[in-house]
Amino acid sequence: MTTDPTDQGNADKLSGAEIGKDAVQSTLEAAASTVGEVAVIITNAVREVATAVGDFATEVFEIRDASRKAAEDGAEADRPIPAVEDQLEE
Repeated sequence: MTTDPTDQGNADKLSGAEIGKDAVQSTLEAAASTVGEVAVIITNAVREVATAVGDFATEVFEIRDASRKAAEDGAEADRPIPAVEDQLEE
């Protein structure tokens, strides 16, 4: 800050350089804050996408296992049921 002894009413005036520095500083602070907010949004989005893809993969594995079990059950259903007498002999 500069003090102009001839200016009795405003003893504390900001120089043009200080005003420019303050404007640049405020701009950089705002930009840094915005970049931080965007980074948080992107991080959360990536995390949510990874969770969704993982959940989908889990469902695919469960569907595959259920299909295998159904196929095994279907193969057993194709065999004739033994007669009661045959079952008693075993």
